[in-house]
Amino acid sequence: MHKSRREGMIYLDSAATSLQKPAEVGKAMFRAVRTMASPGRGGHAAAMRAAEMAFRCRSEIAELFNIDNPEQVVFTMNATHGLNIAIHDMVSPGDRVVVSGYEHNSVIRALHMCGANIDVAESPLFEPDAAVQIFREKLTGAKAAVVCHVSNVFGYILPIGQIAKLCEWEGVPLLIDASQSAGCIPIDFGALGAEYIAMPGHKGLLGPQGTGVLLCRNLPRPLLAGGTGSESKNIEMPEYLPDRLEAGTHNIPGIAGLFEGVRWVRKKTERSILAHEQALLNDFASRLQNIEGAEMFLSPERELQTGVLSFRLREMDCETLASVLAEKQVAVRAGYHCAPIAHKTAGTIEHGTVRVSFSPFNTRYEIITVLERMKISMKKA
Repeated sequence: MHKSRREGMIYLDSAATSLQKPAEVGKAMFRAVRTMASPGRGGHAAAMRAAEMAFRCRSEIAELFNIDNPEQVVFTMNATHGLNIAIHDMVSPGDRVVVSGYEHNSVIRALHMCGANIDVAESPLFEPDAAVQIFREKLTGAKAAVVCHVSNVFGYILPIGQIAKLCEWEGVPLLIDASQSAGCIPIDFGALGAEYIAMPGHKGLLGPQGTGVLLCRNLPRPLLAGGTGSESKNIEMPEYLPDRLEAGTHNIPGIAGLFEGVRWVRKKTERSILAHEQALLNDFASRLQNIEGAEMFLSPERELQTGVLSFRLREMDCETLASVLAEKQVAVRAGYHCAPIAHKTAGTIEHGTVRVSFSPFNTRYEIITVLERMKISMKKA
């Protein structure tokens, strides 16, 4: 569980991938590799164990996100895969699609590939009222809206509930990118009324890479076609979920690990995880402000920010600082974080930022150590 600590590395890049995970995640993956085959591909014990694991994981996810029917939980390779499924179902060439000013390239590039007319509802950082107002102005007549729940660059929690209500009033289908919120902010799929919610398994849900989830309200067009283990005589993909969207062999070891990650999150609760990560962010920020030349992108209202903080130092460019910290066994992320539109919105597009992102397994001691190593690096620079 804490191999990175034993090696001396302090990992503050969980917004990219959760490296530290519950011990049971790896154990479950190992068991699956040894004992499980593929669901729907036979009636033998190994196939049935795989089918049972897939069902248990769907059910656990459905409970976490308040979904009555586990079949609405579709397994994907990652959040990008799920976003592409949803976008290709919702959008046709020339459609005007409203997005926030904080979207990831997994949204922007997918919309561009579909030929969408991307209409950016740009609003200042950490100003939710402004975000609601610009969406109110732009949603009328739009074909769809795609909105990230939390900015992967700044940890900014967008007012997704209010935006969802605006979409409902205007009759605009909504796709939510929950890549940075799933596992640390409670999400009620039923209450939000979104058409889709996409998320990775390897971030806040603490599962392995190569896993993801798409929550579906209705029956979409498939993005991929192939074997499902069901309706094999039918040349079309099945007309029901999840089979309609799950062509090919499932990543059962990944699903087994994801199951244990989600179980851990449910036991710990998203609220306690968020509180822990926000406390670490507050501690880090209070210490960082004592470093001369440090500029932080910190919300004055702490409830608007998760455990993700972008900052810059006047005396050292972002990429250099990240490289120096990496040499000192501190893992952070620098640059544009695959979200140039967010940097454009926040005014950081010229040089990007350094991002630290906390997990349930980080500690206050690690924060103190990182800041000490950063100060040493600045003195030597």
